[in-house]
Amino acid sequence: MSELHAKKESAALASIGASAAITVGKLVAGLMSGSLALLSEAAHAAVDTGATILTWLAVRAAHKPADDEHHYGHGKYESLAALVETGLLFALTAFVVIEATHRLLSRDVSVEPKAIAFVVLVASIVIDAVRWVSLARIAKETRSDALAADALHFSSDLVASVLVLIGLIFTYFGYPQADAFAAFGVAAFVAIAGYRLGRRTVDALLDTAPEGVADQVRAAVEAVPGVVNVDFLRLRPAGPVVLGEIGIGVARTLPQERVARIVEEATEAIKRKAPEAELTLTTTPLALDNETALERVLLVASRQKRAIHHVTVQEVDGRRSVSFDLELDGRMAHGAAHEAATRIEAAVREELGDDVEVETHIEPLETRELEGHDAAPELSATVAGELAQHAARGGVIGDVHNVRVRRTDAGLVVNYHCRVDPTLTVTRVHDAVDDVDRRLKSGRSDICRVVGHAEPRRNG
Repeated sequence: MSELHAKKESAALASIGASAAITVGKLVAGLMSGSLALLSEAAHAAVDTGATILTWLAVRAAHKPADDEHHYGHGKYESLAALVETGLLFALTAFVVIEATHRLLSRDVSVEPKAIAFVVLVASIVIDAVRWVSLARIAKETRSDALAADALHFSSDLVASVLVLIGLIFTYFGYPQADAFAAFGVAAFVAIAGYRLGRRTVDALLDTAPEGVADQVRAAVEAVPGVVNVDFLRLRPAGPVVLGEIGIGVARTLPQERVARIVEEATEAIKRKAPEAELTLTTTPLALDNETALERVLLVASRQKRAIHHVTVQEVDGRRSVSFDLELDGRMAHGAAHEAATRIEAAVREELGDDVEVETHIEPLETRELEGHDAAPELSATVAGELAQHAARGGVIGDVHNVRVRRTDAGLVVNYHCRVDPTLTVTRVHDAVDDVDRRLKSGRSDICRVVGHAEPRRNG
């Protein structure tokens, strides 16, 4: 059992004891004095005792986790208990009003204010005040509807007890009808308490969104970078928590990892603004007006789970032309590879328009892990020397270093580092590295792969 739930149960049990003690005291004092107002308060206290027992049972039941029949948990048990309490309060109000009216019309009513009545009322006022403050604090801390209802009961009891005390004082000084008028006051406060509790309970049972929470959640989520908009937001109270779902729009071109991060950040933002909210968050991919043709082509490839690179987008005489390299398993039959290329070309046309020219270049992708070992130092030194010569001819690449040559079943795999002017463009450096790679492979038939890594040249 959590600390908060244990605190809720302890508060509910303490309320039962306080309500029972008040009920007995007021009943005894009411019977001895004949005060209708005091007897009405005793009945009110008896109803409150039953209500606090319901509250305790509801708090215990609401703590149960979700199961196969109650997918959203058992939080509504608290609202159900509050609904029963509302009915009892209105029934008591009707009874007190009828009895007070009867006493006002009757001339044979005898009220004898006794010391015990005053003692009981003063004690009741003190107990009500203590329980009201304590329950209100714990209800706010634990976000419990049932305890909030109990706090409301004790606050109304306090006011009603004050009215009864005033009525008895007037009766003591010779105004016997004051007791009936005090009973009307008790009925009024009981009715007000019932109305406030009933309105809150009905809102909870009808899944009325808690006031202000929706605006807080919406504002928190919309402030998260990457959230385009909030599609929908549905909230419903369930005991101390607010359940619901929220849908957000994100750019469809974002990678899945980025979308997952946006969802995580949005969830954290909701917890900070509305810690009582437990929401299911879903995303909707949106086509934004600022998408580039390159982003849209990459999106098409991602949908088909295909790797592409070297994407080129051109405008040729008012017509768009797209070309790219499509990486496919090198062991795949060419017919099957061509069908895969045709599918992705058709998807690009569907995305960009039927009049778009699409060309694919199929490149074999090595899917297996090659087993290899370092080549002899003499061979590595020879390859390093050839790389340095080819780099010197181009005039862009220099300081070839960290040359590694490995023998594999497919041939030699060469890796090397080099340095370039940091102000050069990526395209310029890529072309220069490609040129060196081609020169090396053209002079050696035993090389199957060359990987050159260019680093910025250090000035000075």
